[in-house]
Amino acid sequence: MSDNPFGGMFGDIFSMLGQQGPDAWFTTATQLALNIARGEDGDPNAQPIERQRLEELAPLVARHVDSLLGVSIGASVVAVNRSALTIAALTQWRPLMEPMVSSSATIGESLDLGDNQMMAQMAAALGPLFSGFQMGSVAGHFSERAWSLAALPLPRVDAERQLVVNNLASFAEAWSLERDEVYVFALAQEFLASLVLTQPGTGDALRALLIDTVRESTNAQGDLLTRLQSMINPEDIAGFMENPESLLDGIEMPEESDATRAINAAASVLLAFFESAAHQITEAILGPRPALVEAYRRHRRSDARGEDAAAALFGISTQGEHHEQAAAFVATLSKDHTLRVFDALLRVDGLPSADELLDPNAWFERVTNSPLA
Repeated sequence: MSDNPFGGMFGDIFSMLGQQGPDAWFTTATQLALNIARGEDGDPNAQPIERQRLEELAPLVARHVDSLLGVSIGASVVAVNRSALTIAALTQWRPLMEPMVSSSATIGESLDLGDNQMMAQMAAALGPLFSGFQMGSVAGHFSERAWSLAALPLPRVDAERQLVVNNLASFAEAWSLERDEVYVFALAQEFLASLVLTQPGTGDALRALLIDTVRESTNAQGDLLTRLQSMINPEDIAGFMENPESLLDGIEMPEESDATRAINAAASVLLAFFESAAHQITEAILGPRPALVEAYRRHRRSDARGEDAAAALFGISTQGEHHEQAAAFVATLSKDHTLRVFDALLRVDGLPSADELLDPNAWFERVTNSPLA
């Protein structure tokens, strides 16, 4: 009789994981994410005429971003499909995800497994495997409707800008908007996000906040052992692969804490600034676009399950009153000082605190009197 009580496919899975090494979780995440991103339509590339139009508008938008923040940026942008954005998301998020995976890989250390090496192997492999499933599901669903990485304000490891043109076209069609106004707005939003989130100081400030929120988010996902036990049956693993959306149901926001209040203040203000500045640039180029303003507001607040789940993994909430507070924060400072004041977001000390979110003038006084100003 075999010493492996599970055998068959389950044993093969762990044998494969053991051979793949520490990056097996990322391979699992990537494979599952791409399966989701391809969707029922096969994830076609954008039509050449749409890519060309995006590239024609990019230099004009880039000049407006240059003027707004006083920083010269290039106009490069890549029109991609959902699969490419999914890979970009996983690549950018990977350094932030690895602490979660590391903690799940040590789950076997808390178990009394005696001399049963097979069980020890299983315990060590199941944690990262589950993390890979969960993160793959999140990344795949994130790209289902996200336009770019600007949907989630996380530090970036490179400045490549990508826009999912088919998602932009779907949004324009759903809200009866002109393609050009959607393209200009999305370009401005992504150019601004890329500029801010690749700044070393800003990235370091965000990473410092994320250290605590990622840990709290990992704890909030519940009893990992209980979830791992549900994976002992190979049929359950197959079920995850066949219905990866079910993994989104288990992602919980951590309890409110000083850490979550800090990251939500910073993230919500970044998103509000990107949105407000993108609307200003769009209006400067094409004139007032009230229908776009309302359509995007509703788009961000509804049916954003993939984006919400992605944010939750990092302890960020994409819904809630802090977003209304952030919009008021940006509107107040823009009215009193113009959006140029937000060039402070390019510095390590530019992110607002939770207290400053409710007191825009306190933030303004701090950043304008900073030695780094």
